Order: sequence, then structure tokens, then C-alpha cells
Amino acid sequence: MNRFTRTAIASALLAAGVSQAAPLSFDRVWTYDHALTGVAGQTSEIVSFDALTNSLWVVGLKGVDVLDAGSGSLLQHIDTAAFGEANSVAIFGGTAAVAVAAATKTDPGTVRFYDTATRGFTGSVGVGALPDMLAFSPDGSRLLVANEGETTALVDPRGSVSIIDTASRTEVARAGFAGSITFNGSHIRTFDGIKGGTTMDFEPEYIVFDATGSKAYVALQEANAMATVDLASNRITTVTGLGVKDFRLAGNEIDPSDRDGKVELRNVDAYGFYQPDGMASYSAGGQTFIVMANEGDSRADEQDEARASSFGATGELARLTVSTADSAPGELYAFGARSFSIRDTDGNIVFDSGSQLDAKAIELGLYDDGRSDNKGVEPEGVALGSIGGRTLAFIGLERTTTSAIAVYDVTDPANASFVDMIVGAGDLSPEGLTTFTAGGVLYLAVANEVSGTTSLFSVTAVPEPGTWAMLAGGLGVIGWPRRRRTAIQG
Repeated sequence: MNRFTRTAIASALLAAGVSQAAPLSFDRVWTYDHALTGVAGQTSEIVSFDALTNSLWVVGLKGVDVLDAGSGSLLQHIDTAAFGEANSVAIFGGTAAVAVAAATKTDPGTVRFYDTATRGFTGSVGVGALPDMLAFSPDGSRLLVANEGETTALVDPRGSVSIIDTASRTEVARAGFAGSITFNGSHIRTFDGIKGGTTMDFEPEYIVFDATGSKAYVALQEANAMATVDLASNRITTVTGLGVKDFRLAGNEIDPSDRDGKVELRNVDAYGFYQPDGMASYSAGGQTFIVMANEGDSRADEQDEARASSFGATGELARLTVSTADSAPGELYAFGARSFSIRDTDGNIVFDSGSQLDAKAIELGLYDDGRSDNKGVEPEGVALGSIGGRTLAFIGLERTTTSAIAVYDVTDPANASFVDMIVGAGDLSPEGLTTFTAGGVLYLAVANEVSGTTSLFSVTAVPEPGTWAMLAGGLGVIGWPRRRRTAIQG
């Protein structure tokens, strides 16, 4: 469809009083099974798109598989196993940065850099323990790394955020949680008796930026908090508690039991920590908003969780997995909110999806009742994309019976609305998501951890049949657009 045709149709739609928020079509373009890479144990976890080479870089346990975005075929496997476990990849301006944890995860990790055109190694930078995620600033001048510093039975390294100057390839700062920090919000999870106190309780998980790149926001998942990094001073200035979700309230229903022989959402006398994992930021009305997938997670310590029955709960509530550090008889705190939220940069909730994600999974026959006692559909990752002036949020649900991605229109942050559910038959457990535009078409790439597959979907607007009927007379001189399967030109 040429530009004149699109403009004419848009004008006719407006003249007819028809909303341009047309239904959307989500079509699978291809799927790649990473078992075909031929590397034992390779998985698919995080995916990033390189526009310069039209390729997708997919991180798995054994390294990076570089795929042709047009065909889904393997271009090259980059082995990082000799250096440790690859956790994340980010791309900017022809440079791919890969976060690699040390073989002993409590030791310092590295970021390895590659030229996306040659796929050759170009250098590395040492960072903190367990670099779990990394992200380039909007202008590409800095690379921030979330060093989770996850605990083991014997060692609990400090969590931190490495700030790398991309021009010099040096770590110019490692922002930590010691010093002068303002604490806001409520229900920040800390753990009594741990040497070092709260400076060792915080484990950075995910990073996003504001539009200017002057501030970064870091998910501290296990602590149920968000840290703010001031990139003028290269330090963490604020830690904001994200509060709890009240499962007693209408609209916040959950299924708390995996052994009651039924799938039924209901209000229960418990709360849920939001504890986001994946996040994405965008601007609306000149303000930055953060979309959070409220997965929930306990610390890497079995003593951090117990059944609600340990605190006197009976019946259907007894099976619910709750926090041992925070719960008490008559006051139960579970991990995760079973939803996604939109917050402002001060941490205030602008929108929460309530029980909608679980409800939609049940409606579509995708709900796994074996997860009812522990975080439900478990929202994991977030990606944002734009089409026809609308901002869409894609929320990956990690614990459904087949891969499911909930799609919401978040153009108006306070009035987000459900659009559709993308069901990836043959895929399981979406971990990482990314969107990109090629040839004027929006695409969604999904890395599925359990199935070890990466799938690409096209997202297109489909005018409703009645709309075409109204337009037929007024647009008779314009050739009827021939519908075809979209493809990326390699």
C-alpha cells in the first residue's frame, strides 16, 4: 500500500467517524529451534535486534546464536562457555554487549563486546558479581550493567550497577547501596541477621532509562523495590519500596491452591509483593512511565519461603507460597502480584492489570493450575512497540501451558486496555522479548527458555470488514490493497 493510499484511507476513516484503533493481527513469521545449533545445553533466553545487519542476537546458557531476522536461519554461534554463563545481550550502533557471569557466580563477571557486522570479539570490561542484565543509554554513550550479586550458602556479594563509558570501554563507576540514599515507599524487603545489612540485601535485576538518559531505574526484585541512578553523579540516590497488592480486593482475585481440584479466581486474605522482573520505559504526555512485569521472587535461599499453613492458614489458602521473613499468623505475604503495572518514576502506580492475566489464561485454556500456589502465570518480560500512533505493551507469561504473550494498549498509561493474547504453539516459557520495525512493519521477537526456541511475529493493523464497506464508494479509484504475509527483507 503506497503512502497516498494510506493517507486517503486514514482521511476517509476520520470522515466516517471510525476509530483508527483497528484490530491487530499477530502472525508468526518463523521459529528457530536452538537445538539445531548443535551445541549441547544451548537455550534461548534474551534476544536483541541489530538493525545494521538485520539480525537477532539470542543469548542462551552456552553463548549467543546470531539469527537472520528475515529467515530465522542461524548465521553464527558465538561460544562464551569458556568464560562463564551468558545472561544478557544489548545492541547499539553496531556493537553487541554480552553480560557473562563468572564460572563461580559470586566472583566478578565480565561484559564482552562484539562487532555486529563481523561478529568478531572486540574487547571486554570487568564488572560486578553475576551481571544479569545490561542496557545502553538512549544515546549509546553509556552501558549500565545490573550486577545482581546473588547469594550462595557461603558468600553474599554486594549487588551493584556498573556504569561503562562506551567510547573508552571502561567502567567509570560501580554504583552501590552504601552511603547517602533516600528510602521511599513501603514494604522494602530486607533480611535481619545478614552481615552487611541492607547494602547486601539489594540485588539489581533490570534497568531502564528516562527519555533523556539522565536517570536510570533499576528493579530490585527480591527486595520489592526500585532504585534510581543519577547519571550525572553516577550514584544510586533513591530506593523506593513498591508496596503490596491486596488480594482481598475486588479485581485482585487469585487461585491460591494447586491441589483443590479446580481453577477458580477468588479473593483471599493475603497480600502479594509486586517484585518486578522485566521492565520497559516510555514517554506519554512529556512524562516517563515504567511498565513492570510483576513476577515475584524469593532470595536464593529455601528459608525465604514457606507454605501459608506454617502461619496457621487452612483450607484453600494453606498451599500458598509466602515469605517467611514477612508473614505472620493472619498476615500473609506472597511473592509476585500476578499482574503487570505501570508506574511513574516516583514509583506511584498509575495502572495495574489486577487479575486479568490469570483470567485471560484461564479463558483461553492456557492456565497451569500447578502454579496456582506460586505466582500464577508469572509475568516475566516486557517489550514496547508502536503501531498507528498506539503504544503496545507485550507481557510475556512464563508459566502457562504454552507460550503466551499478553498485549495491552498502553497509549494512555492510566487507562491501559487488553488487546489480545499471542499464543505461540510449540513454544514454552517466554523469557526475553524485543520489538523492532523493518520495512514499515512492527515485529515482536520472543526467546522461549523451556522450549529453547525463538519466534518472530509480525504485528499489523487489520481494518474491520464494516470499515472497508463504508470506504468502498469513496475509495473506488484506489487499488484494493492485496493482503499478503509480511516478511522482512534480508
